[in-house]
Amino acid sequence: MIERDPALQELLDHRAISQLSIDYMRGLDRLDLELLRSVYHPDATDDRGFFAGSGSDFCEFAIEILRDHKFNHHMLGQMNISIEGDVAFGEIYFNAYHRIVAEGVETDFVVIGRYVDRYERRAGIWKIAHRSELNDSCWSMPATDNWLRETPSALRGARGDNDLSSRRQEVRTR
Repeated sequence: MIERDPALQELLDHRAISQLSIDYMRGLDRLDLELLRSVYHPDATDDRGFFAGSGSDFCEFAIEILRDHKFNHHMLGQMNISIEGDVAFGEIYFNAYHRIVAEGVETDFVVIGRYVDRYERRAGIWKIAHRSELNDSCWSMPATDNWLRETPSALRGARGDNDLSSRRQEVRTR
């Protein structure tokens, strides 16, 4: 094995751990169960208060709930990651926007909070070993994006393979 400079290794570890949250958010927004599961170790746990169980069970739980939404948009904020050998701890800020239909009205449900994570490097691969979601605030309000309704030519996001981000060849030739 090639010996790496410790500062370079720390940068590589931070990048690998950050990518887990990036892939996690993409998995939620694109309803990609396989991608979502890929960020957790097989024996990982997840606790949100309203859900506590395995990482894999949480993935199924989340996809089932999000499937009924019109769309979701999860955003990452600052990431405070502390690495201690093959274990790391993270506090990851997020905003989660959910377009739902409540009593026949399109509604935006917004959650802001933080993930408090423990990551483990096993066989050289970082994954989530435990994730807790702390919800700092949430609110809902009737959707007010009239411009999008009045501008049908505006490009829109979609779920799964229907989203432009999943059609690399199309993007390549634009």
